[in-house]
Amino acid sequence: MLREKIRAATSRSRSERPVAAVVADLNPVLRGWAAYFRNGNSGRKFNAVDGYVHERLAIFASRKHGLRGRNWTTRYTYAWISRLGVYRLTGNVRGATAHASR
Repeated sequence: MLREKIRAATSRSRSERPVAAVVADLNPVLRGWAAYFRNGNSGRKFNAVDGYVHERLAIFASRKHGLRGRNWTTRYTYAWISRLGVYRLTGNVRGATAHASR
Protein backbone atom coordinates (compact mmCIF):
# COMPACT_ATOMS: atom_id res chain seq x y z
CA MET A 1 0.00 0.00 0.00
CA LEU A 2 2.79 2.43 0.83
CA ARG A 3 4.61 1.49 -2.34
CA GLU A 4 1.46 2.21 -4.37
CA LYS A 5 1.11 5.66 -2.78
CA ILE A 6 4.73 6.51 -3.54
CA ARG A 7 4.37 5.26 -7.10
CA ALA A 8 1.16 7.27 -7.63
CA ALA A 9 2.74 10.46 -6.28
CA THR A 10 5.75 10.13 -8.59
CA SER A 11 3.94 8.90 -11.70
CA ARG A 12 4.43 10.32 -15.17
CA SER A 13 1.03 11.97 -15.10
CA ARG A 14 2.25 14.24 -12.29
CA SER A 15 5.43 15.38 -14.01
CA GLU A 16 4.08 18.92 -14.45
CA ARG A 17 4.27 19.42 -10.67
CA PRO A 18 7.48 20.65 -9.03
CA VAL A 19 9.52 18.09 -7.11
CA ALA A 20 9.03 20.10 -3.90
CA ALA A 21 5.25 19.72 -4.21
CA VAL A 22 5.60 15.96 -4.65
CA VAL A 23 7.79 15.82 -1.54
CA ALA A 24 5.20 17.85 0.37
CA ASP A 25 2.59 15.24 -0.57
CA LEU A 26 4.83 12.30 0.34
CA ASN A 27 6.11 13.50 3.71
CA PRO A 28 2.83 13.10 5.67
CA VAL A 29 2.42 9.59 4.27
CA LEU A 30 5.97 8.64 5.25
CA ARG A 31 5.60 10.19 8.72
CA GLY A 32 2.39 8.30 9.39
CA TRP A 33 3.84 5.03 8.19
CA ALA A 34 6.96 5.52 10.34
CA ALA A 35 4.90 6.36 13.43
CA TYR A 36 2.80 3.24 13.03
CA PHE A 37 5.66 0.81 12.39
CA ARG A 38 8.50 2.32 14.45
CA ASN A 39 8.25 -0.23 17.28
CA GLY A 40 9.87 -3.58 16.82
CA ASN A 41 12.10 -4.93 14.09
CA SER A 42 11.38 -2.64 11.15
CA GLY A 43 14.82 -1.18 10.39
CA ARG A 44 15.36 -3.20 7.22
CA LYS A 45 11.97 -2.25 5.84
CA PHE A 46 12.61 1.41 6.63
CA ASN A 47 15.90 1.23 4.68
CA ALA A 48 14.10 -0.40 1.76
CA VAL A 49 11.38 2.27 1.74
CA ASP A 50 13.97 5.06 1.92
CA GLY A 51 15.78 3.56 -1.06
CA TYR A 52 12.56 3.22 -3.02
CA VAL A 53 11.54 6.83 -2.32
CA HIS A 54 15.00 8.01 -3.39
CA GLU A 55 14.81 6.01 -6.63
CA ARG A 56 11.28 7.15 -7.52
CA LEU A 57 12.03 10.84 -6.82
CA ALA A 58 15.29 10.71 -8.80
CA ILE A 59 13.59 9.09 -11.79
CA PHE A 60 10.74 11.61 -11.48
CA ALA A 61 13.20 14.53 -11.50
CA SER A 62 15.16 13.02 -14.42
CA ARG A 63 12.00 12.65 -16.45
CA LYS A 64 10.88 16.15 -15.54
CA HIS A 65 14.16 17.66 -16.75
CA GLY A 66 14.34 15.54 -19.90
CA LEU A 67 17.32 13.46 -18.77
CA ARG A 68 17.51 9.87 -19.91
CA GLY A 69 19.18 6.75 -18.64
CA ARG A 70 19.47 4.95 -15.35
CA ASN A 71 22.44 6.98 -14.09
CA TRP A 72 20.25 8.87 -11.66
CA THR A 73 22.40 7.69 -8.73
CA THR A 74 25.22 10.00 -9.76
CA ARG A 75 22.92 12.95 -10.47
CA TYR A 76 20.66 12.70 -7.45
CA THR A 77 22.58 11.76 -4.33
CA TYR A 78 21.37 11.50 -0.73
CA ALA A 79 22.48 15.11 -0.26
CA TRP A 80 19.92 16.08 -2.92
CA ILE A 81 17.22 14.13 -1.06
CA SER A 82 18.19 15.88 2.19
CA ARG A 83 18.03 19.32 0.56
CA LEU A 84 14.52 18.53 -0.68
CA GLY A 85 13.46 17.78 2.89
CA VAL A 86 12.24 14.23 2.31
CA TYR A 87 11.27 12.57 5.59
CA ARG A 88 13.71 9.73 6.25
CA LEU A 89 12.40 6.56 7.88
CA THR A 90 15.86 5.27 8.76
CA GLY A 91 16.68 6.04 12.38
CA ASN A 92 13.07 5.98 13.62
CA VAL A 93 13.03 2.44 15.03
CA ARG A 94 12.47 1.83 18.72
CA GLY A 95 13.64 -1.46 20.12
CA ALA A 96 10.92 -3.70 21.49
CA THR A 97 11.01 -4.32 25.24
CA ALA A 98 10.95 -7.83 26.62
CA HIS A 99 8.68 -6.86 29.49
CA ALA A 100 5.49 -4.91 29.84
CA SER A 101 5.97 -1.23 30.51
CA ARG A 102 4.41 0.19 33.64
